[in-house]
Amino acid sequence: MSDTKLPIDKTDNYTSEIAQARRAFVTEKTGVDFQHVAQYSFEPSLLKGNIENFAGVAQVPIGFAGPLKVLGEYAQGDFYVPLATTEGTLVASYNRGMKLCREAGGIITTVMDDAMQRAPLFVFENARYSKVFGEWVTAHFDELKTKAEETTSVGKLIDIEQYTVGKLHWLRFNYSTGDAAGQNMVTKATHRACHWILEQSIEGLEHFTMAANMDTDKKHSHLNTLQTRGKRVVAEITIPNELLQRIMHVSSEALFKQRQYSNAGSMLSNAISNGSHFANGITAIFIATGQDVANVAESSAGIVYVELKPNGDYYFSVTIPSLIVATYGGGTGLPTQKECLQMMDCFGVGKVNKLAEIVAATVLCGELSLGAAIVANEWVSSHEQYGRNR
Repeated sequence: MSDTKLPIDKTDNYTSEIAQARRAFVTEKTGVDFQHVAQYSFEPSLLKGNIENFAGVAQVPIGFAGPLKVLGEYAQGDFYVPLATTEGTLVASYNRGMKLCREAGGIITTVMDDAMQRAPLFVFENARYSKVFGEWVTAHFDELKTKAEETTSVGKLIDIEQYTVGKLHWLRFNYSTGDAAGQNMVTKATHRACHWILEQSIEGLEHFTMAANMDTDKKHSHLNTLQTRGKRVVAEITIPNELLQRIMHVSSEALFKQRQYSNAGSMLSNAISNGSHFANGITAIFIATGQDVANVAESSAGIVYVELKPNGDYYFSVTIPSLIVATYGGGTGLPTQKECLQMMDCFGVGKVNKLAEIVAATVLCGELSLGAAIVANEWVSSHEQYGRNR
């Protein structure tokens, strides 16, 4: 073995012994003793398919916020939400927003759409061949659907969007993926469908590649805002002005005015969201529940819409067009993450839309709480009290 190569056990690379060997190897190279990284409470054998070269764990603190009162189609009732973070004030802020919304009667949540994509690229000799190919794809959708769905018992091909530039022709396959996030599922299904296409001797075809950034995996795009990736979820509430003044120390009129300022700032900066911090709550829930955290890049882009009612009440909504969550597969079944999903009754089959609604409702609470803190001039003082670890 090279003296620069991490230890590998070719018979079983997921044991406590090989993890210890890797820690010892890096300790020898760096001088760092991994006392805390080495502390974990599960068998490494559980990690196959989740990580390579396992050596230990990163312990991220988890705080509970709630109860969060949700009036959803799938999430109905009071929930305590696990938030994994090292940012002081975050849990307290979300908890405060949850109190406000609970006293206002609860948050209405709705899953509007559901789709996961893979977008292969076909390159032709010229645009004329590309046009003919597009017509062929439309005519053969049923065969493509059959081929794609041969690879999965859960995924269903909904439709195929088509986008062209010059002689380049993208097919954006849209699937429903059950309770899984589904990126690997749709990749396998699309691979099967596309190789069936390649067997058909498509005229004028010069090149094919399975991915060329049109599926926008792990990055935000305006296409997702319009078309949906993952779950498209809306959370909304109408809050009496009296409650805002009593709990948040602000008026609905002041919050509405601040919202206009924030909209202008978002436009000027060309931000992907006019919200304050969608990413905070989403990331904290993702880490706690075993989601693919890189999907925050897509999931945290959203839209806030508000109205000041004639009687002074405040209508507030958040729309998350690309919320990618799972309650089955990936990291959701690992021991810590499973417990966090179970505390919301969101583990396993038939729970993904429930989790999506809880995430959206949590985001709404965080937006209200931070916005009110800014208007009431409590933002700096609250961070000074809770958010400084010196």
